Amino acid sequence: MQKLTVTICALATMITAAYGGTTTYSGKEMKQVEQVPPCPEWYRDTEWNVSLWGTYAFTANNWQDDRYFESDHAWGGGIDVKYFFHRYFGVGLEGWATESTRQQFDGFDFNGQPVFSDDERVIGAVKGTLTLRYPIHCSRFSPYLYGGGGALFGGEEHDSFTNLFSSSTSKAVSVGFPATHTDGKTRGFGQVGAGLEIRLTPHIGWMSDFSWNVVNGPDNNFGMARSGVTFAF
Repeated sequence: MQKLTVTICALATMITAAYGGTTTYSGKEMKQVEQVPPCPEWYRDTEWNVSLWGTYAFTANNWQDDRYFESDHAWGGGIDVKYFFHRYFGVGLEGWATESTRQQFDGFDFNGQPVFSDDERVIGAVKGTLTLRYPIHCSRFSPYLYGGGGALFGGEEHDSFTNLFSSSTSKAVSVGFPATHTDGKTRGFGQVGAGLEIRLTPHIGWMSDFSWNVVNGPDNNFGMARSGVTFAF
């Protein structure tokens, strides 16, 4: 009887130890599964962005009908600075300049034929912006919408024929009756656009977007495509 009692006690002790060991191991295993590292965030809630980009602008009308660029397209570049006071909202300032060549009317030669030349000039703008972005969680991608308004300068030049006599300028050799030219005008304009930024690192990204610009009437409107690098601080 005494041997039987000892045997039962020994079995009970082994069962208890085995059960306790299984519980401890299962608990450790569950803790290891729950410890998943957080995904990286490429965009911060508050940050400064400085972007340098190249741009291509094209007019809505043919160059003969456009009243501001007076050409089909222009190439250039620009810079913008934005401050994101919230993860999804930012305000900024932007400036850009493009080189646009128009066909300038110089007047009439001595045979009564019109004379034209290429007039290369700079058209640029300065404006304020509001950007709405949506950084995709655990992703390098951030689509965005933006808009703004400001001043456009350097375009809307005019040529008019007023003189009936030759000019003393050097152009008089080829132009018997020269035309007069007005300087460019500054106009207000508004802009809306959309684009995508891809962060290569948390501090460097690549942006590309397209905008439509409205300038003092339908005959001045133009589109603009941009692409460049963004530095985030």
